[in-house]
Amino acid sequence: MASKLSAVALLSSGLDSSVAVAMAMKQGYELKLALTFDYGQKAAPKELEHAGQLARYWNIPHHTLELSFFSSKAGSSLLRTSETRALPHLSLADLDDLHASRKSAKSVWVPNRNGVFIEIAACFAEQLDASYLIVGFNREEAATFPDNSKAYRESLNQALAFSTSNQVKVISPTESLDKTEIVRHALELQLPLELFWSCYQTGALMCGVCESCMRLKRAFKKNEVPFHDYFTNPSL
Repeated sequence: MASKLSAVALLSSGLDSSVAVAMAMKQGYELKLALTFDYGQKAAPKELEHAGQLARYWNIPHHTLELSFFSSKAGSSLLRTSETRALPHLSLADLDDLHASRKSAKSVWVPNRNGVFIEIAACFAEQLDASYLIVGFNREEAATFPDNSKAYRESLNQALAFSTSNQVKVISPTESLDKTEIVRHALELQLPLELFWSCYQTGALMCGVCESCMRLKRAFKKNEVPFHDYFTNPSL
């Protein structure tokens, strides 16, 4: 019989999803599967590599899925098909500028990406008789990415109550936290920070200039984590 706290996780290898998985495990959830998607994003090679390493670290079964249809139509600068469209670079001050953050979010937006990921993951959860789906939302980015918010998660749960026979529920242990607080949890849980990949690009190190890198660097700095070895451009 399945555990009442059995779950499937969406694991991109970024800060939020990685810490969400660790927090869920500490809270007693049994992870039956971690899912990672290649939807044509520029960071896919590194995300898949690091997600696999994290799954092995936690001894969680790991599966990757390719969703090529995303990159055939979407014009997001996040995708490999938009090589001529530069990723937005935000300064430290821009991170708290709602106008600048919204402009950056619009550039990297992939239509209904999280919605598709969660619906697919819910299929796996139902097949595995897992009652929960773990995602890494956070309140910092929910301001510009509505599909990162508590309201979105609660709406999904209303729909999944109809579309899954075991009424799979989406939970996000990181949902009420900002990046600084999430890094603090990572440190408390003694997680291997070197296995995280939070960059929009693929390279030997994280680029250090995309919005995702800038938010991670700021959170590292506020937690007094030496971060120079993680980024090609480590300055703030």
